[in-house]
Amino acid sequence: AKAVIKRLDVMAGFTLRLHADAPWGTGLGSSSTHIVAVLGVFSHWLRLGLTDYELAEMAFQLERVDIGQAGGRQDQYSATFGGFNFIEFGENGTMVSPLLVENAVLHELHYRLLLCSLGRTRRSSEILEDQINLYVTNNSNTVEALHNQKRIAYEMKTALLTGNVNDMGSLLHVGWLEKRRVSSLVSNSLIDDVYEDARGLGALGGKVLGAGGGGHMLFLCSEEGKVQLHQRLVSRGLECVGFAFDPNGLTVWESSSG
Repeated sequence: AKAVIKRLDVMAGFTLRLHADAPWGTGLGSSSTHIVAVLGVFSHWLRLGLTDYELAEMAFQLERVDIGQAGGRQDQYSATFGGFNFIEFGENGTMVSPLLVENAVLHELHYRLLLCSLGRTRRSSEILEDQINLYVTNNSNTVEALHNQKRIAYEMKTALLTGNVNDMGSLLHVGWLEKRRVSSLVSNSLIDDVYEDARGLGALGGKVLGAGGGGHMLFLCSEEGKVQLHQRLVSRGLECVGFAFDPNGLTVWESSSG
């Protein structure tokens, strides 16, 4: 919040109250969403007229440059635009392409997804810095894994648009195996144990959200496997967390209550 105020040179005339449901360090993109929300409020109040692209990019600059927090652009753009998008990052900028997913597919996907809190947070910057160093030094394992994840993203888009939820589960599994190759810090014994347990109880695939190392895991279950997996995770002392798809992204309104 202070970085936003400093960047926009806002001196006085406001009271800022902050509230977040997602704690820091859980892999849910809460820090980027936090910056997007604060920036959106000031953009509205100051009548800056920022487009979604301008706002998302400024949020990226604030978090990655001004504050110096390691990471990419995906969280800021996802929080700003909302919905299901295919986001392409290139040398000439970022392109957000909305995906027209059938409602029946969204209902099926939401029913079969299971979000689980591991009960421990982590510093994503340490994991990301390790990944960056491995990439910069041309570590073959890391580079190959990153290219494979990019390929899987295209395959995931096709599976989503054609409504093949089972294929999405299989792709999540392959994507997680590739993500683990990027850095030894992405996973640990707890994560590996929970994942293998879940795979044996109806999870077609899954992953640790965010950089890895802790936070939350997301599983895509078979049609009949979700209840059993939910019970198993709870019996391990883990918390299954409710969630919803947000089609709108950043929303700013003025209260009439004063």
